[in-house]
Amino acid sequence: MAKKMQRRRRQKRTRSQRSELPLSLVDRFLREEIHSSRLSSSALSFLTSVLEYLTSNILELASEVAHTTGRKCVAPEDVHLVVQNNEQLRQLFKPGGTSVNEDDN
Repeated sequence: MAKKMQRRRRQKRTRSQRSELPLSLVDRFLREEIHSSRLSSSALSFLTSVLEYLTSNILELASEVAHTTGRKCVAPEDVHLVVQNNEQLRQLFKPGGTSVNEDDN
């Protein structure tokens, strides 16, 4: 008897279920700011996605640094070294480097 292979249907997931970072946490930080009434409905999920992307890239680079130095765990010094050696990350994290408008500097 041949067994029928049953396919599992992929369940649809909402935006909050897809993200690793809790949307409620990002929402709380956004609501504490002055311009919280100007946010669109998709700003929360977009900002969460950007934060996840930056975090994953920084931690991936930091894990490579830790691996090359012979350690298994990522130390804060590894993250600092990655940010200092990467021109784009250094520009992003420097004081005043995260401004959206040029007039805000």
